[in-house]
Amino acid sequence: MTKRLTREQKKEKAVEDILNKMFEMAGHDVTYNDIKGRKDNWYQQWTMTVEQNNQWKEWGMEYLRKELRINKKVAEIEMAWISLMWGLKFSDWDNK
Repeated sequence: MTKRLTREQKKEKAVEDILNKMFEMAGHDVTYNDIKGRKDNWYQQWTMTVEQNNQWKEWGMEYLRKELRINKKVAEIEMAWISLMWGLKFSDWDNK
């Protein structure tokens, strides 16, 4: 029988899944485990486009709504924080 995850464990798993999806959508062969525990500016080593970031945020909001059972507004705020804290820099920001 599988043990149920606590709310905190669900949040940790969600962050891991969302960051893995960010790297996947940006086309990088990196995972959460590769960056876990790093204290440097790892998020500046890889880039993504503004469009990829928007798609990732949409995916993340749906993921959070489903997995954490939160409403759309809270999911939007959470993804904004995740993007701010761990999001990759944009490769095409000057073009926007």
